[in-house]
Amino acid sequence: MKIDIEKYNPIIKSAVELFWNTRNNQTGKQAKSNTSDTGNRSAVTGGKQLDGFLELLCQVAIDIGIPKDCLYTKGNHIPGFFRPTKDWDFLIISPNKKLISVIELKFQVGSFGNNFNNRTEEPLGSAVDLWTAFREKHTQIRPHLGLVI
Repeated sequence: MKIDIEKYNPIIKSAVELFWNTRNNQTGKQAKSNTSDTGNRSAVTGGKQLDGFLELLCQVAIDIGIPKDCLYTKGNHIPGFFRPTKDWDFLIISPNKKLISVIELKFQVGSFGNNFNNRTEEPLGSAVDLWTAFREKHTQIRPHLGLVI
């Protein structure tokens, strides 16, 4: 199946704008309030920055023929092996309830050194946890695992 990549340019542009607008709004709100998040931390912990990229993933999935009711972007808790559950950003689950794809979205802005290590280590640990759970429990076929940074 051939996909017209140009079709996604407006969605990508919108996702990038949403990211920066959301991040800047969260940083601005934190500066005006008396919260425990300091510096740019509220822009990291506030969530919603990557929602535009979730919309992009959903649109691509739909365009390649995956039914909308097989796409999950909220409350995606999957059991692990080393920890009880992990909430993933994007799942594709077949109509017969088989996990097909698991995707985590992360962003990296500023403070490259330690933050990049954290952004790398967390999804790698989550992947090891998920693969170990599948290997040890033999519950189904291995899903596709993805990381979008």
